[in-house]
Amino acid sequence: MAGNDILLCAENVPIAKEKICIAYQDSIISEERLAYSVKKIFKYKYKVGLNDYKPIVTSNIYKDLNGPENDALQYELYENAITVLKNKDQILPIKNLENNKIAYVKLGDDVNSSFVSTLKKYTEITEVFDENIDSLNVKLKEFNTVIVGFHKSDKAWKKYDFTETELLWLQEIAKNNVVILDVFTKPYSLLTIPTFDEIEGLVVTYQNSDIAQTVSAELLFGAIDAKGKLPVSINSNFAENDGLTTEKLDRLGFATPENVGMKSETLSKIDNFANYAIANKMTPGIQVLVSRKGKVIYQKSYGYHTYENKVKVVNSDIYDIASLTKIVATLPNVMQQYNQQKISMETTLGTMLPIFDSSDKKNINFKELLSHYARFQAWMPFYQETLDDFKKPSSKYYSKVFNEQFSKKVADSLFIRNDYHDTIMKKIIESKLLPKKEYKYSDFTFIILRDYLERVTGKKLDVLVQENFYSSIGMNNTTYNPLNKFNKYIIPPTEMDTYFRYQVLQGYVHDMEAAMEGGVAGHAGIFSNAMDVAKMMQMYLQKGSYGGRRYFSEKTFTDFNTCYFCAEGNRRGIGFDKPQQPGTAGPTCGCASLTSFGHTGFTGTMTWADPETEIVYVFLSNRTFPEATVNKLSKENIREDIQKVIYEAIVR
Repeated sequence: MAGNDILLCAENVPIAKEKICIAYQDSIISEERLAYSVKKIFKYKYKVGLNDYKPIVTSNIYKDLNGPENDALQYELYENAITVLKNKDQILPIKNLENNKIAYVKLGDDVNSSFVSTLKKYTEITEVFDENIDSLNVKLKEFNTVIVGFHKSDKAWKKYDFTETELLWLQEIAKNNVVILDVFTKPYSLLTIPTFDEIEGLVVTYQNSDIAQTVSAELLFGAIDAKGKLPVSINSNFAENDGLTTEKLDRLGFATPENVGMKSETLSKIDNFANYAIANKMTPGIQVLVSRKGKVIYQKSYGYHTYENKVKVVNSDIYDIASLTKIVATLPNVMQQYNQQKISMETTLGTMLPIFDSSDKKNINFKELLSHYARFQAWMPFYQETLDDFKKPSSKYYSKVFNEQFSKKVADSLFIRNDYHDTIMKKIIESKLLPKKEYKYSDFTFIILRDYLERVTGKKLDVLVQENFYSSIGMNNTTYNPLNKFNKYIIPPTEMDTYFRYQVLQGYVHDMEAAMEGGVAGHAGIFSNAMDVAKMMQMYLQKGSYGGRRYFSEKTFTDFNTCYFCAEGNRRGIGFDKPQQPGTAGPTCGCASLTSFGHTGFTGTMTWADPETEIVYVFLSNRTFPEATVNKLSKENIREDIQKVIYEAIVR
């Protein structure tokens, strides 16, 4: 003790077995009064259990303090706090995606990656930079909308104001463009902005955390509506409690599993199945996405593009989705024809395509055709008849260079005759029907449907699906012939072809018949990523509506999601695959409801949606690389086991 300290002692304290003494500095308070106070302190400590000392286990302290419940709360808080202060001409939410070129410009000195990456999940966003404001405005002239993000650190001691240069830039950008300003810092930062007259949209997100950035991007595109109110006044421009509401569109949003009644810990088991599949060379890489109740709650990529382990799979990579093309490209266009009453369930093939009118297939009706109940053969190796005696592409049918007669590209330096499609259709028309009417999965159905759609609309299928769906839904990573739009290095290769094209297939469709169609077919040919596929499945789950637009009626969806021949042992809907009956083998984990629907693909893909649980599941891979003959991924039920984990994660 120091020389001027007083030693205070208290006996009969509950928390201790002996007299407690504490040294206090000299005070005007009497020793008796201090001793009484010390005794009271220890008494209350005893009441709250401090006498039962337990050391803190620090091994998982970060995880304990940062559990999924914390993130779930953060999502909920930001969804209710982010404030819209200006919304001229209802610029928010951004509705029109197909004719709206959007730029993003960053101000501030903190990170912005979560905001930009989330924006890009809704539509194509171009980040625009320049060191000169005049040059920047020249670059921005080609855009319809400019999103300006002002990103400042959340650390209390950091400055949150706009600099004089940033204020000048903001003024010049707003003067020359349609601008949405999103402020990721304290609302006081707005005090230095002299006028908001030329800013069309103004959003205050308050903080710059990853979750704040994600939720703010959701609001801009209408996945959530604005509810927040301004906690302070900003000069004469905005008063305390100001805050506009915005329309909520039915676009996919983002959250934690806990926000939608699921458990993160259970979903983490997906890692085990994905890593097991890659370690055992069932596929080099995988994308998995899970959404529930309109919120993406799990999106993760695993492995590499090839077994050389050089290029890691990321969420933005695009895969050959094989037969998912049927329900991602062809089927929605067919549903629109049905919705417009141009066809019915009883319309015959001879009516749909007159080239079948004199064949034994003319009376196959639409319902049978799309239920794989038309007695078609499963498949025909069309390419084999185009090979020469050395099993190489014959010069009779192929050219190594493009010309007017050979304009359909099959692979690198390989073009097929333009008229060979007529030969394929002739072979289908003349093919023998199966002797018995039973379920038989066949690509013929969707090869035929492409011809039907192109005949009745006068547009090629790749143009049709882009105009009718992809542009407006925001499926900017989904396309036929992706090398016309994307760098091949974001496309995992699908096979080392040693039987037809004799090259590594990367960016060219794996399916042989689709390749012979120049990459555009009704049954295969689409390349996409998990996020884009989920958008189409969410549109189906919402019975034809997405992003504030109705693509077909609820009745149309219900008609197509019906199993018409279940009593005959055929589980299929109209174009959709449906779950197997309980206790039998099939495409799902056996835990999806009978109202669920989806499809699988030869390259190792699967997508499934369940109206009862509101779940969308997407699994993409290139299990066919380097060769496709052994399908270990399917034999070991990896896709189905992951789906089972998803259902096990549901807690309410």
